[in-house]
Amino acid sequence: MILRYLKQAKSALSLLSPDEVRQRAERPLVVGLVAAESAAYADMEDFLTPAAVSHDQRVQVMQSVHRACDPGIPEKYDLVLYEQGLPCPATAFTFFRDDPGRTVEEIAKARDDLWLALARNFYPFRKPVVDRIITSVARENAIFAVASALPNVVPSVLELPWALGEFASDTVFITMNQVRMAFLVAAASDKQVGYDKQLAELLSIAAGAFGWRALARELVGFIPLGGGLIPKGAIAYAATYVLGKGLEHFHGVGYGYTRRQRRDAYQVAYERGKDLVGAFVRKKEA
Repeated sequence: MILRYLKQAKSALSLLSPDEVRQRAERPLVVGLVAAESAAYADMEDFLTPAAVSHDQRVQVMQSVHRACDPGIPEKYDLVLYEQGLPCPATAFTFFRDDPGRTVEEIAKARDDLWLALARNFYPFRKPVVDRIITSVARENAIFAVASALPNVVPSVLELPWALGEFASDTVFITMNQVRMAFLVAAASDKQVGYDKQLAELLSIAAGAFGWRALARELVGFIPLGGGLIPKGAIAYAATYVLGKGLEHFHGVGYGYTRRQRRDAYQVAYERGKDLVGAFVRKKEA
């Protein structure tokens, strides 16, 4: 499991290229709607472009959305929504009028290739996609922070040629992964992506790396028999999670978390990270 997990993380780091992130986010989308009556079509269109979306944004977004009854519709679609109650093909998705969050969740699970483009273009997808990005990167960082320190994992980690080359330090890996997260969160939030465009964010990530790493080292050093591994992983999880939520807040309202918001979010994330890493360590030691 650890080899598969680390290989996935290594593959994910290919998205350290802001150009590739931008390309995924700016991918043109063609969305089809299938319904039995105009009111149902209107409900789906209101779902895709809710009241929070400006008139100009709505006009722009709706250019990529097509009703099945419209003349001259495209031959191919990236995503098709069916009115609830109508037979829905396996390649399409049902729009649950009374539970649109279920629709978003099912699409997000099945079409991760469209995550960034959906979040950038369609407001209802933005928060769920950003949450998935933050949670996924925080989990990767937590596991990587403890993986190379577990005796029965070290040989497996060293079998990977990139372990000692590109990411000899877990601090480097975690920091790079946080940079990747910053690119992804910005893209999903329909903001500019790039090293020059996000300089302040990236400098904050680099500065924060020293703090979490120093605390993690202290815990590992003072808690006997490897007991500090779980707190170390939990710190990596919490630091990454709070960073991600702060970036989400910044892109949403124009400023980051307050000190109190960071502290409160960190406490919750730390406990979540302890549970995650604890389960991982116990499984490896079993």
